[in-house]
Amino acid sequence: MKTAGTNCNGKIWFFVNEDTDMKIISDTPQEITLNLFIHEENRFLVTTMVYAKCDDTERLQLWDSIYQLVGNIDAPWLVGGDFNVVLNGDEKIGGNLVIPQDYEDFAFCINSCETVDADFKGSPFTWWNGRAGDDCIFERLDRVFTNSHLQQWFSNIKVEHLARTGSDHAPLLITHSSLLLELRLQNFQTF
Repeated sequence: MKTAGTNCNGKIWFFVNEDTDMKIISDTPQEITLNLFIHEENRFLVTTMVYAKCDDTERLQLWDSIYQLVGNIDAPWLVGGDFNVVLNGDEKIGGNLVIPQDYEDFAFCINSCETVDADFKGSPFTWWNGRAGDDCIFERLDRVFTNSHLQQWFSNIKVEHLARTGSDHAPLLITHSSLLLELRLQNFQTF
């Protein structure tokens, strides 16, 4: 391990291997963006790790941060983490019904940034409220988006929703067969 660090409020942690040079591009309370130079591939990769606020008004600051980033990125870009919002009603079981006002700012941000939701394997729900019966809620709050540059470079990127252990969120394991890229996104907030 060459480098370890956190975002400005210590909510997002990152670890970078010794074969990769790193520069922080953006550091806010809800995201940290790293410009990574991977020596083995002789390429840059921009990674934005997200831990969004639960309040939709506070998340507007995150969407603004991401908008500002996209204009300055002309490289493979991966955006992933806990967005604390679903993109449609199929991504939630239990609790209040999902209405478009719940996710329209998020959907607009992702579409405006021309990113694509990465395919995944595993459970379709990454968060569980820890309750049973009528009080049980499952949602897909954690996800990975990629831009067209990353889709070309990492054409066979894989995202796996791992089992929840020690957290109410499932960790996301992102791998690529030829690069040995491994990125684990894990929210350690327990229920």
